[in-house]
Amino acid sequence: MAWIGRRARVLLSVVLVLMAVPAGPAVVAHADEVLPPVAFTTTSNAPLRDGGTYGIGTVIVAHFDAPVGDRALAEQALQVDTSPPVAGAWHWVDDRTMHWRPPQYYAPGTVVTVTPGPGAPVSFTIGASHVSIADDATKQVTVFDGGKLVRTMPTSMGRGGTEKVGNTTLSFWTQPGVYTVLDKSNPVVMDSSTYGLPINSHLGYKETIPYAVRISTDGVYLHELDATVWAQGNTDTSHGCLNLNRDNAIWFYNFSVPGDVVEVRNTGGKPLQLWQNGDWSVSWDQWA
Repeated sequence: MAWIGRRARVLLSVVLVLMAVPAGPAVVAHADEVLPPVAFTTTSNAPLRDGGTYGIGTVIVAHFDAPVGDRALAEQALQVDTSPPVAGAWHWVDDRTMHWRPPQYYAPGTVVTVTPGPGAPVSFTIGASHVSIADDATKQVTVFDGGKLVRTMPTSMGRGGTEKVGNTTLSFWTQPGVYTVLDKSNPVVMDSSTYGLPINSHLGYKETIPYAVRISTDGVYLHELDATVWAQGNTDTSHGCLNLNRDNAIWFYNFSVPGDVVEVRNTGGKPLQLWQNGDWSVSWDQWA
């Protein structure tokens, strides 16, 4: 129980992540070419809500129903407008998926509208500037609201190292990089067997965890774990999650919205990858 955290899967509250994304209308890109139907989501795979409010690190994801041949036409057809004006660019993940973000975090109050050619536009508003910095050098998470420090939370991160299970090598680091809040659940069932670590192994687990805020697609959370309060602020004990005490976990759960920024610094292991929700860990030169 003391090491709960790495790549846990939500079994109860985020069925949306595993469901197929509903397709929108076909997109007319050119007089003689029609792109496949497209749907817009966040990086959690949840549909982008028209009229919703999201954090300053929100990334727009466009899912096409079929492979796209002419990427330049697709980028032109899917128009992103912002008020006030913000520069930005699409980045292709594969031949059916592209992500859009600006070079820096949005300013609070920015209104973003994405239009799929002839389809109905989706608009959302950027909320308050929430940035949390988890520093493994201090074992603290400092939380800023509009640039002002509002809370400091002791944490216990990934214990580090690797272990080989069968033909798979599992890492127990909290990877460094810039994450965003994907979603949150209270509670969430964390099951190590979902990423290849049997429950009955010496590091395995299956537990119900309260006040869990998910920041990576492979199951890194900031969550309550009173069993590691003794370690929070001084010792890393988890499989990769960031453990918090109950008061801090409840506070952070209520504070967080999808798109909020969480920066993890000074940890070991490989840098966060784009597929893990590391869009902001990609430099702008590589993105655009």
